[in-house]
Order: sequence, then structure tokens, then C-alpha cells
Amino acid sequence: MDRPQEAPRRDFPAPLRTQPDSAAPLVRPARLADAEGIAHVHAASWRETYGRFFDDPDNSPWFRVEGRITMWRTTLSEDPSQTVVAEGTTGIVGFASTAPTPEPDAARPEELTMIYVLENAHGTGTGQALLDAVLGDRPASLWVAADNPRAHAFYRRNGFRPDGTESSFGPIPRTVRLVR
Repeated sequence: MDRPQEAPRRDFPAPLRTQPDSAAPLVRPARLADAEGIAHVHAASWRETYGRFFDDPDNSPWFRVEGRITMWRTTLSEDPSQTVVAEGTTGIVGFASTAPTPEPDAARPEELTMIYVLENAHGTGTGQALLDAVLGDRPASLWVAADNPRAHAFYRRNGFRPDGTESSFGPIPRTVRLVR
């Protein structure tokens, strides 16, 4: 009797559905063709989350898609394996990325560098599916705006805790590092 062969190792889990219905976003590894969709989600979710820090968000370079398209084309050309997207019936609705933490004295060897979900997809399980796909339960660090209670609750549910390190990033006056 032949023994079944082991399945080949994959860097990402098989695509997931965030909800049982067919309209739920599909979570899958990002590819170069996703650069524009990711850039649109990146800019829109930044505006939804951080627009309150700007007197004139319509004219802020932080919310411009064009520069983010270039950034994402470069990122996905170099190493798409560290980014996943959530794709719904209208296109990409969220994404998440990880990277090795570059500092030699890093709190964790890996960092969740980005996870963004469009506001209209909040509460659907999309963020959880993205986190599970890109990071699983591995130890990691991340930075989050100090006054973003929704994000803090999400990360707390996933085992992340503040380690006492604070900083700022661009227009965000206070960010805190979380680790697990």
C-alpha cells in the first residue's frame, strides 16, 4: 500500500474566507498586479483613521495614492511573500505586511509593519483573517497610534501588549510599540 505524500510546504495558508457567505473577502498572498489596489486601500484607510490629525486632509501628501502605487510596486517586486490582501467583490478591501525587524536589539525578530482594512469592512473578520494569514501566532512587534482604541482592542485580543516604548510617526503625535 502506498503512503500518501506529504503536502509541499507553503509560506502562506491556503486562501481563507473571512465569513461563510460567498461575498466574504478572500485572503491571499499579494502579487505585483495588486500594487494599485493596495495603494488605494492604504491611502483611504489612512485618511479614515488619521484624517483627524490634518487641518486640510484633501491637500495632504499622506493621502495621495500616486506615491503609494510606486512604493507598492517596488515592495511587491522585491518581496511579495510578506504581504497578503483581502479581496472582495469590489476589489481589495484590506492588506497586511510583515518584515524582519532590522534593529539588532529588536524587541522581536519580526514586525507587523502594516494592517489596514477599509472602514466599510470593519467588523467582518477581515482584519483577523489578514493577521492570521500574514503572521499566525508567531511572536512579533508592531507600532500603533496611542489613541486608536479599536486597533488596541484588536491587538489585545491577539495577545499583543505595550512594552512601554513610545515614538511618533509622521502626523501621528504618539505611537506605542506592542509585542507578543
